[in-house]
Amino acid sequence: MEIRVTTLSENTANYGFLGEWGLSILVEADGKKILMDTGMSISTVYNADFMGIDLTGIRIIVLSHGHVDHTGGLFEVLKRNKNVDVIAHPDILTPKFAERNRDDFQYIGMPFSRKELESCGARFIFSGKPVSIAEHITTTGEIEVLTDYEIIDGNLFVKDDGQMLPDKLADDLALVIDTEYGLVVILGCAHRGLINTLRHAQKITGKELTYAVIGGTHLFRADEERIGRTIAMTLWNYYNSDFKVVAAVAFN
Repeated sequence: MEIRVTTLSENTANYGFLGEWGLSILVEADGKKILMDTGMSISTVYNADFMGIDLTGIRIIVLSHGHVDHTGGLFEVLKRNKNVDVIAHPDILTPKFAERNRDDFQYIGMPFSRKELESCGARFIFSGKPVSIAEHITTTGEIEVLTDYEIIDGNLFVKDDGQMLPDKLADDLALVIDTEYGLVVILGCAHRGLINTLRHAQKITGKELTYAVIGGTHLFRADEERIGRTIAMTLWNYYNSDFKVVAAVAFN
């Protein structure tokens, strides 16, 4: 299977491109054009135009989770596409906040209402379970937490009935492509952990060999112990089972 992966938005940019904190990746595989996340605002459509990429052919958008830096560009993308399936976890619309200082909460959730997005052509497919997009492409659905060292940032919260509660990021998901040379896993932020995500991809596909991991690992705040254990677990699995990561491209 031929796969083309194009990064449309991230926080670095070469001459002529627009960089924003966040992520958007265009995945072309198995006869499908899938947009994984939409960046923070206009960078996805701006950079697509700059590269001569026509976004009007996109009929599937996968949202990895509900943070603004992955969903903020959705409205701009929908302006160019009508009747687009938007696949996400049901918690994607939950009000999300980051605690910047003690009791100082900043809203970091999706900046649009469901009604606004549906009026612009979004057809939401909400599921906590894997969603099959094509014969060899699926979302992970809700990722099972198995490791004890991959913890969610303590400054992330959701607002529920007026109360601020720790965000378990149940909406965190990834995209999995099952190829003849192994799994290709496209991450959004991997808030639930890189190893947890790869193990979950292995479980839902029944395949052990991981060929490539591309996307956000959210390890930029991780301490040395977590990074070391993540590397050690990857290497241990590489040499002791068929769970192998052949290549990885990571965005913090």
